[in-house]
Amino acid sequence: MKFSVGVEYALHCLLYMVNLEEGKSIGIRDLATFQGISESYLSKVYARLSKSGIIKSVPGVKGGYTLARSADKITFWDVVEAVEGREPFFQCAEIRQNNILLDKDNLPDTHTKCPCLIKVVMLEAENEMKKYLNNKTLEWLYNQVYSNVLPKEMEEATIEWFKNTRS
Repeated sequence: MKFSVGVEYALHCLLYMVNLEEGKSIGIRDLATFQGISESYLSKVYARLSKSGIIKSVPGVKGGYTLARSADKITFWDVVEAVEGREPFFQCAEIRQNNILLDKDNLPDTHTKCPCLIKVVMLEAENEMKKYLNNKTLEWLYNQVYSNVLPKEMEEATIEWFKNTRS
C-alpha cells in the first residue's frame, strides 16, 4: 500500500489555509507556486478535497479556496480518504477457496463461513492506521510545524507571502 503524492500535496497546502483571515481564500496557482508543485495536479486534488467537504470554493475574481470546517475537525484520515478514496487497502480475493486439495462443490465451513485470517489481520492493521491518522488533525500539524519545527519568522513570512500574492 502506498499513498499517492496527492496526500502530501493536500496536507502541505491545507497547512497554509489554517490561519486564513476571515473572508479570505487562497488560489490553486498561489499554493502550487509556493510549494513548487504542479498546478494541474493540485487542482485535481483540491477538487477531491472540495467534494469531501474539507475545503470550499470561493467564487469570484479574488476567489480560491478556504477550509470548509475548522482545522481541529479535519484529520489526516479525512484527507487520505478524500484523495485516495474510501476503498479498503486490502482486497481479499478469497483464493483459499481455490486450493487444489478442496472439493470445489463442497467447500468446508472453514473456507466459506469464517473470515480469512489474512483478511482479518490486514483489516485490523488498516483500522489501527485509520485510528492513528484520525487522531492527527490539521490544527495539530499547524501547531507542531510552527511551534516545534519552523521559527516564528517563517510563519509570519508565509502569511505575508500569501497576503501579497493573492490575485
